[in-house]
Amino acid sequence: MDYFRSVNVNNMADSMKKFGAQTATFFSRAKQYTEEQLGTSEKTIFDARFESLVEKADRTKYWTERLLRQTEALLQPNPGFRAEEFVYQKLDKPKPPRLTESEALGQSMIEAGNDFGPGTSYGTALVKCGATEKKLGQAERDLKTKSMSNFLHQLKTFLEGDMKTIAKEKRTLLAKRLDLDACKAKVKKAQSPEKIQQAEADLRVCQGEFDRQYEVTKLLLDGISTAHANHHRALMNFVEAQAQYYAQCHAYMTELQKQLASPPGDAALSFVPPSAPSFSDTSGGLDLNTVPRPSLTQKAKVLYDYDAADKNELSLLADEVITVYSAPGLDPDWMIGERGSQKGKVPLTYLELFS
Repeated sequence: MDYFRSVNVNNMADSMKKFGAQTATFFSRAKQYTEEQLGTSEKTIFDARFESLVEKADRTKYWTERLLRQTEALLQPNPGFRAEEFVYQKLDKPKPPRLTESEALGQSMIEAGNDFGPGTSYGTALVKCGATEKKLGQAERDLKTKSMSNFLHQLKTFLEGDMKTIAKEKRTLLAKRLDLDACKAKVKKAQSPEKIQQAEADLRVCQGEFDRQYEVTKLLLDGISTAHANHHRALMNFVEAQAQYYAQCHAYMTELQKQLASPPGDAALSFVPPSAPSFSDTSGGLDLNTVPRPSLTQKAKVLYDYDAADKNELSLLADEVITVYSAPGLDPDWMIGERGSQKGKVPLTYLELFS
């Protein structure tokens, strides 16, 4: 028992010593950095090429983060949905499926069309538009999947991998530089031969650590050019995915236009009803007032508007229902029509007889 207590005490003492050394190092570096800022201490200057590489890395990080955010906003404009997707990614859980805006609109159109009646012109048009909107939604979903895999994944991997490593090594290099400059200052301040000798030995150690860290950091910074080449290829993949998406959308909408042909209103305006057949009275003249009304008559739906050519004809309005019957000596292409107290000849081609 005493042995384990002794081990624990020793471990605690080692931890405290280590913490104390780290704290002393931190304050020493902070002091050195402050003196550099105040101009009371010299500072090791990096060469121009290294500074250029650092600047390029910083610009790359800034623009990559910005491009990533704005591409995500393009693919998913709703900030709430983007936040939700981010949470699911961090939790490493599959996101519940959600309809795109086009898919939701398409579903509503189909339901409305079926409610109005798929046999009606408006209902049919709604169902066709709804099916196309759902196709557009699926195309949008495919675009998002391809963009995430072939473009955004590259940017995220770079930021979370290479850039974090570069940032870490830059911080280490800064610490090594501060240690090196602190040693240089000690050498200048040393008075006795023993202190000068110790300070020069510490300086050589710090110089070696700084040089090694400098080369490591520089090697990583040189890799930014390779990252740019990778991002260029990823960008081309993104452009290709967009081109495919817009081509699909154009094809879907062109096909929908063909299916719908023209709006019902335009069709009605451009429609020309059939010409009324010429009337011939084989009895040598037909007086409607003397035509007997048969006991059996029919109902008929008027298909098109018809303007009476003379007082013996009956004007018609589309979709109204009238009573019709034949009369002896009347041209077979015509019938007698009645609407309330009105009576007159009507062309058979304008009617749909009820059985």
